[in-house]
Amino acid sequence: MALRAAGYRIDEIVSRPSSRQRAVRLAQRVHARAVSSSDARLSAHVIWFCVNDDAIRDCALEYAAKTDWKGKIGLHSSGALGSDELRVLKRHGAAVASVHPMMTFVAGKAAGMKGIAFALEGDARAVQAAQAIATDLGGHPFRIRKENKVLYHAMGAFCSPLVIALLATGEKVARQAKVPPAELQRVMQPILQRTLENYVKQGAAASFSGPINRGDVATVRKHLAALKKAPQARQVYLAVARAAVGSLPVKNKAELERILQSQK
Repeated sequence: MALRAAGYRIDEIVSRPSSRQRAVRLAQRVHARAVSSSDARLSAHVIWFCVNDDAIRDCALEYAAKTDWKGKIGLHSSGALGSDELRVLKRHGAAVASVHPMMTFVAGKAAGMKGIAFALEGDARAVQAAQAIATDLGGHPFRIRKENKVLYHAMGAFCSPLVIALLATGEKVARQAKVPPAELQRVMQPILQRTLENYVKQGAAASFSGPINRGDVATVRKHLAALKKAPQARQVYLAVARAAVGSLPVKNKAELERILQSQK
């Protein structure tokens, strides 16, 4: 949808049979053909593989003989994998690159591309084309070395899915604390929003607060004792607290380190 809005012509949406209905709906919205792999023409100048990581190489192998790849651009959107996944297309004359938008995508929620960082890696011609596309989408393209992509992708995990996992753990603790379910969002949302606003405006160190930041050893002890009622959450607390003491400004650091390292 963002490509269409930016003025790009979409020729085909190629999908698995299980995704056919969704592909048809999307194709109608962008004035494209909805096709399966068996009847795909692959006539576009840019072929963009937006599939699961473990399917990229197989898809490239499947489509390698379906069109003349000389002069074409082959892209994939994996954050962890490099452009080498499309090497078979390169052997057939294409220029290839990996183009990863650092954004969370969930069912039913369209994500605009404005302001999103795009990590680019691959052949010079494909990277140049991808950079132009990302810029047209309102994104911020930058280059990354392929050997650094897994850690780059892991960084993204800390920015979204692991944040959600941390919040889900917080919800478990709230249930142990008998916080009424109807009040949960009202309790968590304001502090979460303010924390993210602070981080965006002033960074991690200046946004860090609470008992660990203050060196309030007694309160940390109480947390650890109470969290024995929620063992899994206690392990998460210990891991995150140890990371905080190791990388953020805290008072009574030596005492906090001693307490946290002594816990199992």
